[in-house]
Amino acid sequence: MRLSLPLAALLAMSFNLSAAEAPATGKTALVIHGGAGFVPRQSITPGERKAYHEALNRALDAGNAVLSRGGTALDAVTAAVEVLEDAPQFNAGKGAVFNAKGGHELDAAIMEGHTRRAGAIAGVTTIRNPIRLARTVMEKSPHVMLAGEGAEAFADEHPDIQRVPNHYFDTDKRREQLERAQAKEAAQGKRHAFDGTLDPPTYLGTVGAVALDSHGHIAAATSTGGMTNKKWGRVGDAPIIGAGTWADDRCGVSGTGWGEFYIRNAVAHDICARVAYRGDSLEVAANEVVNRIVTAAGGDGGAIALDRDGNIAMPFNSGSMFRGWIKPDGSRGTAIHEEE
Repeated sequence: MRLSLPLAALLAMSFNLSAAEAPATGKTALVIHGGAGFVPRQSITPGERKAYHEALNRALDAGNAVLSRGGTALDAVTAAVEVLEDAPQFNAGKGAVFNAKGGHELDAAIMEGHTRRAGAIAGVTTIRNPIRLARTVMEKSPHVMLAGEGAEAFADEHPDIQRVPNHYFDTDKRREQLERAQAKEAAQGKRHAFDGTLDPPTYLGTVGAVALDSHGHIAAATSTGGMTNKKWGRVGDAPIIGAGTWADDRCGVSGTGWGEFYIRNAVAHDICARVAYRGDSLEVAANEVVNRIVTAAGGDGGAIALDRDGNIAMPFNSGSMFRGWIKPDGSRGTAIHEEE
């Protein structure tokens, strides 16, 4: 008599086999981003450009230090994203944009590919490094995502999570962006900010990292302040597993762009699904999703992606994306605009 296993059991066996076969090649790689958006070259002063590149390189150094000593991809992306959250140049942590009420609501997610463990937080207001709390949700709770007051209450139970007053995240640059967005909204009589006519800097900008460690494992992490002038507790794609953040045993992605379109098209997961199920190369998969699927839907932005062979893809269609990388051969770089 033939015995058949339940579908769930077969899927579990398939997943465990796939994860077990992840190659431990000893290769390491790291790719990071500080957000995509339309930032004209002439709008950045030499001093600002220097600060951007320095911050990206600090994040690369932090993540690579973990990988170089045989640490995990999970630790590497945590370290890299924390540096970017502490850098006021980027829309995450210290440099988070203002919401419509003049405050800050922060989102983050982290995922470990070979185990599919994930953690995310949304709408927090007092967490200095949201990526740290997202990881704590993953490691010390039975849940994947916590939001708002509940996430803050969970943080109260973990004294290692550093708390700050909401005004810690204030910067003059972000306040000016809020004032411009609200003036434009008032002039046009708009009831809300999701009409597709906003200047790109009001909705683009996030930080993220994807790493491959020497054990052949991949992790991805994303953190953001969201959208300038956002209302009603709006949450974008960054903390949503499969939309702005994804990792499995073959591939990892962190997205940056107009979150509503990344959510609707499950962008991060779609890239890795094309690698896993169709056998697409990472470059082909990432370019197809970011530069065709997202744009056809009316959105824009970019993504960073990394596969278990150490291949890196960094597609974007917004004119610029702050990004940095260290390849398996040790070569590294940082860039902002398309031609770099």
